[in-house]
Amino acid sequence: MPIEFQQDRPIYQQLMDRLSNEIVRGDRMPGDKLPSVREYAVDTGVNPNTVSRVYRELEQLTIVESRRGQGTFVTEDRMRLNQLREELKERQIDRFITEMKQLGFSKEEMILGLQAKTKEEGN
Repeated sequence: MPIEFQQDRPIYQQLMDRLSNEIVRGDRMPGDKLPSVREYAVDTGVNPNTVSRVYRELEQLTIVESRRGQGTFVTEDRMRLNQLREELKERQIDRFITEMKQLGFSKEEMILGLQAKTKEEGN
């Protein structure tokens, strides 16, 4: 099923984020085989060249690895996957803080808001 992409960011970056999020959430486990380039291109509704770029970029970041004749797989390096999880967490926190500051909220208001929200969700 094709994905609706944001207009303000390159599609390949959005697909990289999507796959990284799936890996961090555990939807794709260490050692799991990713769909072929053509299959993922059809699934997402993008050009196969875009998917090739996504896989290459993720391989350079050591999040996935290519195995000649077998395909592309999620890395089994759990330290790297933990590092990816921390990187994504930091990116989300930075984005949150930036947006809240732009709205005029103080650090204290952010903390109180987070505490109240997590308490109401039971976390």
